[in-house]
Amino acid sequence: MLPFFRKAETDLDIQDDFHGSDGPIPIVRRENQPWPDVQKAFHAAAMERGYVSNPDLNGPDSAGIGAIPMNNRDGVRMSTAITHLNPVRHRLNLTIKGNVFVRRVLFDGNRVAGVEADSGGEIFSVEGDQVVLSAGALKSPHIMMLSGIGPSDQLTEFGIPVIHESPGVGQNLFNHPMGNVTFRVKDHVRLHANAGALRFGLRVTSEPPSYPSDVMLHTLGIFNVMTGERLPDRTARIACALELPDSSGWVRLQSSDPTVQPAINYRYFHNENDMRRMRDAVRLAADMLESDAYRDVMEYREAPTDETLADDDTLDAWIRQTVGTSRHVSGTCRIGPDGDPMAVTDQQCRVRGVHGLWVADSSIMPQVTRANTSATAIMIGERVADWIAGS
Repeated sequence: MLPFFRKAETDLDIQDDFHGSDGPIPIVRRENQPWPDVQKAFHAAAMERGYVSNPDLNGPDSAGIGAIPMNNRDGVRMSTAITHLNPVRHRLNLTIKGNVFVRRVLFDGNRVAGVEADSGGEIFSVEGDQVVLSAGALKSPHIMMLSGIGPSDQLTEFGIPVIHESPGVGQNLFNHPMGNVTFRVKDHVRLHANAGALRFGLRVTSEPPSYPSDVMLHTLGIFNVMTGERLPDRTARIACALELPDSSGWVRLQSSDPTVQPAINYRYFHNENDMRRMRDAVRLAADMLESDAYRDVMEYREAPTDETLADDDTLDAWIRQTVGTSRHVSGTCRIGPDGDPMAVTDQQCRVRGVHGLWVADSSIMPQVTRANTSATAIMIGERVADWIAGS
């Protein structure tokens, strides 16, 4: 996978064997720019607590405190629509249609025959013997089940003919649950939007049983960049993301009508070890706010209260009530070996049991990555494109 991670990026800060230097996506860290007050305090608090400084959170050893690598230039996120699609729109062998809703994949027996789509109320078919689903970890399994690939009990319940029984479709749904410790800043502190500014991340390893770098903390001001939710005036937060959860959920059919969205349940904290690790992460964030580094930045901590922090059951209830999501959905069409009945795709991201169908998005990941999923999703696209071009 490494060559395809490198292929996608141009890292403007670090040039080594792990980073690309001629890809379409620019990567920057912005440590040479002015540090916003809340970021400066967060970095100093982490150092005060004994964490190491890490110049490359995208490197093979990603533990410690460092600037989060961004694909954001001048306040504009460099999406693949900008970096990959726009430069090739002129190609005569490429047709791009917007506002087209894919209803299902069509099959002739167990071979792909095309897709059924809806545009402006007109339902039509597009013929083809190769189809790649890149609709994401919520919609790719939904489309697959509507097409007759999935758990047979769900398909038959809604009258969908079974093309291939695949019980793993829609299962193994992972995401990064996020707890948020909020605090009021002092009047002189300027809060930055963070989208185009320096932002630090702290990767830590929970107490056993755990995984290396299984929790990430980062600080935000003005609004939550994940949801767009605006925080109350003069309020900032330290976000605590459980980067490698044990709890997984599911995506299930609610109807054979493609316009009816599937049912989704992340089942956050279904595994008690996830709650224990999130509880510790929230307490760590609250502890960092008590450091000398925040003395000139924080007026007071808003939530959770001292009473909530002092009792495990009370803190668990607060976490369940306030938990957010990182929108890093993964795993619902996961890859796996031939002997794994829950593996939906093989090691080349081909859907098992049928011919001509690939999945190229985060749904093929066996487990969510201990980082934002954007770079991995792009790598998957690059990897599958190379396989298809060579087939």
